Amino acid sequence: MNAAGYQQSSVQQELQTEKALEIANLHAWYGESHILHDVNLTVNRGEVVTLLGRNGAGRTTTLRAMMGLTGTRKGSIRIGGVEAIGLPTHKIAHLGVGYCPEERAIFSSLSAEENLMLPPSVSKTDKGMSVEEIYEMFPNLAERRSSQGTRLSGGEQQMLAVARILRTGARLLLLDEISEGLAPVIVQTLARMITTLKAKGYTIVMVEQNFRFAAPLADRFYVMEHGQIVETFASSELDAKMPVLNELLGV
Repeated sequence: MNAAGYQQSSVQQELQTEKALEIANLHAWYGESHILHDVNLTVNRGEVVTLLGRNGAGRTTTLRAMMGLTGTRKGSIRIGGVEAIGLPTHKIAHLGVGYCPEERAIFSSLSAEENLMLPPSVSKTDKGMSVEEIYEMFPNLAERRSSQGTRLSGGEQQMLAVARILRTGARLLLLDEISEGLAPVIVQTLARMITTLKAKGYTIVMVEQNFRFAAPLADRFYVMEHGQIVETFASSELDAKMPVLNELLGV
């Protein structure tokens, strides 16, 4: 390998190992309720990581803590190397983070396309996907662009909730139960979307109850129980970890 090739290879290797998200010793509260207890996790740039766990384990609270949407937080949350534990939510978003909550938050008085165009850019360097790219990924939204947001089906609303984030230029996506309650054909569309986004270099952290949806998509898994990380493993270890997952999740 010549010098130029070696240098390119070194840069690629550095990008692959660069941390998009580092959480250390994270505690979080809602009022006086202590929900997260010493959570530690890392996500490499370009990875898909899934948080598994039963309802109430603290998975959604972990995403909300990343965005500054809980009460008191202690510990460290580094996004792209920047400490975000003391930042307000809007400044965290401008670090290139997009959060898709479980409730979707579609504006009923706006059309699908108006909902799509509403969020501002959060990145100075990445302008996000164009409307044309989004409609190519989600043809249903192109067909329903003039429909009021809440007249869309549940699956179409979920597509719209994710598509809004893609327009902002966010490269770290936090997705909370995006497959919940949706028809299998829509779940397949969302799975293809995640595969496409990963190929484009996006970093994705998913909270998922649907293990069959998450398993083939994720590079690594964290399992939460009672507000703590109790297991972590790579996708290559999934078969070996199934007895543990059956015990912890009942999958």
